[in-house]
Amino acid sequence: MQIIGLSLRVTLSAVAIACVIGLPLGAVLALARFPGRGAVIVAFNALMGLPPVVAGLVVYLTLSRSGPLGPLALLFTPTAMVIAQTLLILPIVISLTRSVVEDLWAEYREQLLSLGAGRARAVPTLLWDGRVSLLTGVLAGFGRASAEVGAVLIVGGNIAGHTRTMTTAITLETSRGNLGLAVALGIILLTLTLTLNALAWGAGQWARGRLG
Repeated sequence: MQIIGLSLRVTLSAVAIACVIGLPLGAVLALARFPGRGAVIVAFNALMGLPPVVAGLVVYLTLSRSGPLGPLALLFTPTAMVIAQTLLILPIVISLTRSVVEDLWAEYREQLLSLGAGRARAVPTLLWDGRVSLLTGVLAGFGRASAEVGAVLIVGGNIAGHTRTMTTAITLETSRGNLGLAVALGIILLTLTLTLNALAWGAGQWARGRLG
């Protein structure tokens, strides 16, 4: 239960932080026009496939004793794991938000402008209108974070009772030959993911039905 609780706490915290940063940033990227915008979009799209071990290494070097944030002593703590997972989720949320908001702006641009809503003022409206589609991006981020091993292993250390998550525990127990526990944790992880996706799908169907 401690492993499951830590896994959910770390993953949900990372998803929440990524949404707070990524949703408005993705919307602004969709509507703003500035030199180098194309390069920024390409960069975020590329970072959607960022290897977890690379993200873990970057966070490790940043939080290590010789790193810029070393004095905070965050390495091998749940906070470090949240940072690593946020780094993995953020490009997904930003890129998918940009795509959704860009399409909505193209569809409703004339209507919004006629109502006096410029690009900046349209951001909250477009985010709300695209909430069902944006939920897909959030779930994609949750899926990547919940299944992550490499990054959290590097920055968390897989310390029993402190930073051991379901994925790192599955890896450890499999290497020990304790397949019963590894399979049980795998089933729990899969069940949690399926449950959240089912709830999101149900919410999307309800919203579409209500909105016609």
